[in-house]
Amino acid sequence: MTRVRWLVVLSVAIAGSFLAWSSGAAQRADTASLRVPPGFVITMYAEDVPGARSMTLSPSGIVYVGTLEGADGSVYAVVDEDRDGAADRVVTIARGLSQPNGVAWRDGSLYVAEFNRVIRYAAIDDFVSSGRGFADVPLAALVRRLPATEHHEWRYIGFGPDGKLYVGLGAPCNICDPDPPLAGIVRMNPDGSGYEAFASGVRNTVGFDWSSETGELWFTDNGRDELGDDVPSDELNSAPRPGIHFGYPFCHQGDIADPEFGDRRDCEEFEPPAWKLGAHVAALGMRFYDGAMFPEEYRGRVFLAEHGSWNRSPKVGYRVVSIRMEGGRPVEEETFAEGWLQGDEAWGRPVDVLVMPDGALLVSDDRKGAIYRIATE
Repeated sequence: MTRVRWLVVLSVAIAGSFLAWSSGAAQRADTASLRVPPGFVITMYAEDVPGARSMTLSPSGIVYVGTLEGADGSVYAVVDEDRDGAADRVVTIARGLSQPNGVAWRDGSLYVAEFNRVIRYAAIDDFVSSGRGFADVPLAALVRRLPATEHHEWRYIGFGPDGKLYVGLGAPCNICDPDPPLAGIVRMNPDGSGYEAFASGVRNTVGFDWSSETGELWFTDNGRDELGDDVPSDELNSAPRPGIHFGYPFCHQGDIADPEFGDRRDCEEFEPPAWKLGAHVAALGMRFYDGAMFPEEYRGRVFLAEHGSWNRSPKVGYRVVSIRMEGGRPVEEETFAEGWLQGDEAWGRPVDVLVMPDGALLVSDDRKGAIYRIATE
């Protein structure tokens, strides 16, 4: 399918989903239907953020938010000027981009990953703070071209402790054996130079973070489809060094040989997942919690957004989970926030999580077009 035709189909599907959401129970839903553990409260941080996806934070406290094509290819700046835990302004800083899902902040610049390139906006904080109009947005500079694939092309990006920009490059299919660096993670210098493969055998990561204790990269990975409701599991993986292969397309969840490609390689050759998250939960954004607001038991945990299944009955996901770590390894998973799925109908879909300077946790929702704030009471 050509990219143009694919985009038309995607736009129709998104439009249909939006109309169904607007006319159904989702239109009446609000944070009152969401549940968090005792001692916590979830409130609306920002509502007017259509298609809200990945989030990053500037040192001034501005939250930058990427989207997909259904939100007109927009990138937003969400501003809480009085620091009261609710946004005062949502500023559009880009329109018409090609699936600008990934956003990352570095040295005064906002990096945005479209499906086929990474671009950089300099001094964007100054523009947002000035209150100037959209026509005055600084021009973006090209950082690096990316493979222009038509499947799993919503790129996630982030800067590691090494100062390099990491980019997830999903497999251009449900199941296939693509040429590297597709189905992997690459990294580069902030100016786009030094482009190199970091990890391979990764079907589709749309979320990663680095442990403050070890400096290791951890990332989510979406399992393949069409093997039934219960396998294979989505994964939480750890990549302590470059060059690790995580199994795709030969092996899934560390112990299931692929029906088509599994006879080529043995599962024992690959790095198994650090934690199995369950089949079709669509695990996306994740962060280690390093804030001071939550109780001590939550320090160092992984918070992870599950976007929710689209091809499973009954549906699963549509929640935020926390994963307790011991000795640098996952040992227990708990539901932390839920309620976007009511019965078998979902009015919202969590995408990313972000730890704020005050220790609160933000959660983006691309179906509701909102960002929620979870804090202690």
